[in-house]
Amino acid sequence: MKLGRLNHIGVATPSIADSIAHFRNTMGATAITEPFDLPEQGVKVCFVDTPTDSGMNGTQVELIEPLSDASPIAGFLAKNPLGGQHHICFEVEDIEEARQWFEGQGKRILGPTRIGAHGTPIFFLHPKDMMGQLTEIMEVPKDGH
Repeated sequence: MKLGRLNHIGVATPSIADSIAHFRNTMGATAITEPFDLPEQGVKVCFVDTPTDSGMNGTQVELIEPLSDASPIAGFLAKNPLGGQHHICFEVEDIEEARQWFEGQGKRILGPTRIGAHGTPIFFLHPKDMMGQLTEIMEVPKDGH
């Protein structure tokens, strides 16, 4: 397995609407997706695209807001009421190969492989095994993003 591109940085927020306004007004972002619910993960999500010199999309910022107090990020926001960086996500070509790679190193995987906000398979690695950072691994098609 080899490390892929940094796909996105997940930022937990108590209000996607307020965060979108921040990225538009303070950061000058122009490419922001419409927020959508991911009830199976207990969150509302949208993506802020960062440009590159080539005009292609760079790394994204994934804004995530809890849908309820039962959301997996509700506890994070209880400790960080203003929100903040929640996770980082790296791309891989083969999610099962990546899962075996990390399991072979004794890294703890949090839950089963499932479909993420991009519509592709993902899993998360425990922060205690990843230098204190919750890490998402996301499969991308071999032909690109």
